[in-house]
Amino acid sequence: MRRRKIKRILVTGGGGFLGSHLCERLLNDGHEVLCVDNFFTGARENVVHLLKNPRFELMRHDITFPLYVEVDEIYNLACPASPIHYQFDPVQTIKTSVLGAVNMLGLAKRIRAKIFQASTSEVYGDPEFTPQTESYWGHVNPIGLRSCYDEGKRCAETLFFDYHRQHNLQIKVARIFNTYGPRMLPNDGRVVSNLIMQALQGKDITIYGDGKQTRSFCYVDDLIEAFIRLMSSPSDVTGPINIGNPEEFTIVQLSDLILKLTDSSSRLIYCPLPTDDPRQRRPDITKAEQTLAWKPTINLQEGLTRTINYFREFVE
Repeated sequence: MRRRKIKRILVTGGGGFLGSHLCERLLNDGHEVLCVDNFFTGARENVVHLLKNPRFELMRHDITFPLYVEVDEIYNLACPASPIHYQFDPVQTIKTSVLGAVNMLGLAKRIRAKIFQASTSEVYGDPEFTPQTESYWGHVNPIGLRSCYDEGKRCAETLFFDYHRQHNLQIKVARIFNTYGPRMLPNDGRVVSNLIMQALQGKDITIYGDGKQTRSFCYVDDLIEAFIRLMSSPSDVTGPINIGNPEEFTIVQLSDLILKLTDSSSRLIYCPLPTDDPRQRRPDITKAEQTLAWKPTINLQEGLTRTINYFREFVE
C-alpha cells in the first residue's frame, strides 16, 4: 500500500474561523502544519487544542511583513472577513489583502510551493444577476465602506494570476460564499452569528432592509473539503472557482428558522440597509461540481443546529 506523502503546510490566518478548521483537517490527514496569525480577528483558543500535536506549530506574525519559512504548500487565509472588523481598520485590511498576497506569493516563488488564495464572493459586489458565475466581472463600488475588503480581494486575485503567468507559479483561487459554523466570533457582525446570538439572548432580531435580500449559507466542513480538493487538483486547475451552497434563503427565512431551532420568543425589527449591501448572493457551483466532484452535503437546518449548540456556550 502506497503511503501518502507528509507535507509541511503553511496556513496564514490559521487562528481564525476557517483557518482553525483547515489546520485541524490537515493534521487529521497526517500533514505538518505551520499556523500563522497576528490574532487581530483570530483567537488562540481556536487552535489551543492542537498545540499538543507534535506536527502543529503556531507563530504570531502579520503577513504584511515578509515571512521566511520552508514549506511545501501555502493556504493564504489571512484577512478580516466581517464588515465590523474590516471596517474598523480599512487601511490595514487592504494592506493584508494586497501586501500579504505579495509577501506570500514571493515566498511561494522562492521555495516553489503551491499556493492557495481564499478569495471571496464579495469580488462580485452587488451583482446584476444571479446566480454568480466565475466569468462575471462584478459590480463593485471602488470607494465605498466595503471597498477595503472587496477591492483588496480583487487585487489579490490579480496578483495571483500575474505571478502564475509571469513566474509559472502553481496557484489555486477559491471564491468563498457565506460560510458558517462553530468558532465564528459571536460579535463579528455576520448575519448568522448576529441572529443566533440575538435569539439565544432573547433580544430583538435585527433585520436590515426588508429582509428579502438573499444569501446562500455553506457549512464550514463542506467548505474545508472543497479547499482540500482544489489544492490537490491538477496543476492546470487554477480557479477562480466558486465554493458555497447554491441554496438561496431570504434573511427573513433564515431568521424564522433560527427562531424555531432556538425556541426563542425574540421579535423581528427592521433597520436601514447598510451601504453597498448586496441584494443577492448565490453561487453557481457548476465548475466545482465538474472539476472537483464537490457539492455541499450539510443542509442549513443541520448546520445551524450544530452552530447554535456552539454559541450556547457564550450565553449560558
